[in-house]
Amino acid sequence: MISESMDAAPASATTARLLVTCPDQPGIISAVSTFLYHHGANITDLDQHSSDLNGGRFFLRLEFQTPGLDCSLDALETNFRNRVADKYRMDWRLSYASDKKRMAILVSKHDHALMELLWRTMRGNLPATIPMVISNHEDLRGEVERFGIPYHHVPVSKDTKVDSYAAMADMLDGKVDLIVLARYMQVLSPEFVGRFPQQIINIHHSFLPAFVGANPYLQAWQRGVKLIGATSHYVTDELDQGPIIEQNVQRVSHRHSAEELKALGQDVERSVLLRAVQWHLEDRVIVDGNKTVVFVK
Repeated sequence: MISESMDAAPASATTARLLVTCPDQPGIISAVSTFLYHHGANITDLDQHSSDLNGGRFFLRLEFQTPGLDCSLDALETNFRNRVADKYRMDWRLSYASDKKRMAILVSKHDHALMELLWRTMRGNLPATIPMVISNHEDLRGEVERFGIPYHHVPVSKDTKVDSYAAMADMLDGKVDLIVLARYMQVLSPEFVGRFPQQIINIHHSFLPAFVGANPYLQAWQRGVKLIGATSHYVTDELDQGPIIEQNVQRVSHRHSAEELKALGQDVERSVLLRAVQWHLEDRVIVDGNKTVVFVK
């Protein structure tokens, strides 16, 4: 059996990721792969999607290895823009797996989604760092600080919302790449959301678009549903209407009480939010209007 050297660098240390959106036309994959080949890159993963066979939008996620490159990363990006991206009118971004994203978490009093994210990140399952947790309550300070993560209490009331959100935005702007609402039970202002476009992920304790707003488990119980679910989505100005990243459901029956639905639902919330956050951190999500294209393994 051949064993890997203990000194060998993990694949993530040399992995680059290219995301592309552009009008669909022949030759896109050939142009991208030929460009990377001529610069010494080794393509190790490629996935694609076209929204329509004729005149649709083309979406591409590609991973390649960088040790054999014949130029610097800056030069590679410049050359790609000039030789490929401009020609095909691409919206694109190039990222590197070794650059862990900085993820802030906003939470109120429910700890189930928060603890899942903290634990998974500390174990290295999520490729991120957590520079801060912000809450409108003090309840979870001890839990967070046990992980060595700064905890900021920013109270929010009807009279202080404008100032509170402005202070939070100043704390986050330029210091984080992603904001996760792990059951943050406040409606963020349009001004706050506007400062972080496609950078805020929420977990909604309902299978959207059903049962929006407050007390979805009670609404579900009152309607006698046979499935409950959770939805993770990007946050936009319109409440609970942002592009959906991931959803899941749990089958239930008339025998379940509203509290039992809530307990079952929280398990679904944890797993749905975890997948959505992981896919975002791994650059697997492309936003297309009010929808997403998610390239999962």
